Amino acid sequence: SELIRGFLLSGMPCPSSCPPGLLALMAPGLALMATFSLPSQAGDRRALPVEKPPGVKGRTLILLDVNTKSPVRIISENFLSLQLDPSIIHDGWLDFLRPGSIVCYQGCMISFLCMCKQPHPSLNYLCLGSKGNKVVHALCDAHEEDIVRSDIALDKQKGCKIAQHPDIMLELQREKAAQMHLVLLKEQFSNTYSNLTLTARSLDKLYNFADCSGLHLIFALNALRRNPNNSWNSSNALSLLKYSASKKYNISWELGNEPNNYRTLIGRSVNGSQLGKDYTQLRSLLQLIRTYSRAHLYGPNIGRPRKNVVAFLEGFMKVAGGTVDAVTWQHYYIDGRVAKVTDFLKTRLLDTLSDQIRKIQKVVNTYTPGKKIWLEGVGMTSAGGMNNLSDSYAAGFLWLNTLGLLASQGIDVVVRHSFLDHGHNHLVDQNFNPLPDYWLSLLYKRLIGPKVLAIHVAGLQRKPRPGRVIRDKLRIYAHCTSYHNHNYVRGSITLYIINLHRSRKKIKLAGTLRDKIVHQYLLQPYGKDGLHSKSVQLNGQPLAMVDDGTLPELKPRPLRAGRTLVIPPLTMSFYVVKNVNALACRYR
Repeated sequence: SELIRGFLLSGMPCPSSCPPGLLALMAPGLALMATFSLPSQAGDRRALPVEKPPGVKGRTLILLDVNTKSPVRIISENFLSLQLDPSIIHDGWLDFLRPGSIVCYQGCMISFLCMCKQPHPSLNYLCLGSKGNKVVHALCDAHEEDIVRSDIALDKQKGCKIAQHPDIMLELQREKAAQMHLVLLKEQFSNTYSNLTLTARSLDKLYNFADCSGLHLIFALNALRRNPNNSWNSSNALSLLKYSASKKYNISWELGNEPNNYRTLIGRSVNGSQLGKDYTQLRSLLQLIRTYSRAHLYGPNIGRPRKNVVAFLEGFMKVAGGTVDAVTWQHYYIDGRVAKVTDFLKTRLLDTLSDQIRKIQKVVNTYTPGKKIWLEGVGMTSAGGMNNLSDSYAAGFLWLNTLGLLASQGIDVVVRHSFLDHGHNHLVDQNFNPLPDYWLSLLYKRLIGPKVLAIHVAGLQRKPRPGRVIRDKLRIYAHCTSYHNHNYVRGSITLYIINLHRSRKKIKLAGTLRDKIVHQYLLQPYGKDGLHSKSVQLNGQPLAMVDDGTLPELKPRPLRAGRTLVIPPLTMSFYVVKNVNALACRYR
């Protein structure tokens, strides 16, 4: 199937009713692959036992300093991006994608797959689909029973025209999507999938949406069409490439999705070496087409790097390591069918990603040292997620920690699955109301820059237990503040902190951060549902769209210079330390 991947830091699929402000998540800070820079966990995160001064009783005081001289990592400007699932073609949501939805993306400044024009010139990518292997590239004038016959028209002279959808159309679409959701779940659990045909009209619609939104489209071609000798049959893909070139579509490409699982889909496996040959073949095809002779190519988008998958990646890298522009893989933390809210608070689960990053980096650096690595498909839960869990406040602990780990360990881009799909891992609901992870991503994009800084921590405890207080349940990352945020001068630093303790923690800024004014952005669940809540509050004020086209103002709470930071239990927060004049952050 065809996977269309886009950096969507500022764009999520939104219908005519999708608040333009919502797209904002994608524009300035969102792109199909968002350019979120994640604060890093770099540096020494252990609690260093120090002598307790007189008068310190019954509390934990953490001393925090940041190395402001030079960054330990520099991540892509498009670091945080979003993915669209191909199911939007199947269930009809494609007809409701429109540039106006960009507000959803612009707010987050997502870099890939942004649904609206971004205020800042960051590259946006639109990522479509984790089921790309089952998409059939039928580029013909096939009849489609679409609710809306023409919703996006691209006119290079007059700009993008947007059709307005009556409320009744959106209601009908929700009913259709709910029915399709059951069908897709049945296919997922039975491991039998129906083909999905992408017509020329659907591709036009998708590309026009991305183009009108200022996003860059990454499209995954169908790798399941095989010849008798198990090599890739590229005839169908060639038709799509020629059609796209005739329309002068600026697209980057991939081939397939989770190739290590092909046996369950087509009854025969494809090893890493064979897929490497297939990628080499695709690169040759691209070079024959003038429009795509220099197009970017990404892959192999493998699953979790267990032993057999690592061997698959090694075989691929031997043959095609120099062919791809970045190496991609996927990660899902929990089986969404059995997850519990307490799972999202387990430090052991949060740390599983670190081991996978090391495994991928080891293979990549063995064959192509310095090659960029992308996590191009990450979700808090697999199997579509679980209602009131993977779309709740609790899931944010995994998401924010994922961003921090990836940035601190040098992963160039992360693509979140998904902006909108049939499951419960998305960032907006079917009414296009932002969910907790949307607001978290929005803050991340607006406050976090691409330069990752090392932190230095020391803890004062009643009963010193080295490593327990800091390393496990209090996670701190630091970045240069985003250059796109004009509320802060260059040289400012942003911390983001995850407190998994059931008690508050106190942090005293030291060294270069000492006696500086701090702006607090504290995210907490809103309402009686606690960690299960689908709504959040920022510094005590509920977050919600002002109207369909306007995001709320994200107001910080100023803290006086030298004040101790008090981190409430089970919360996530951002702190901008103003006017540090950090050498590492003065220049781009």
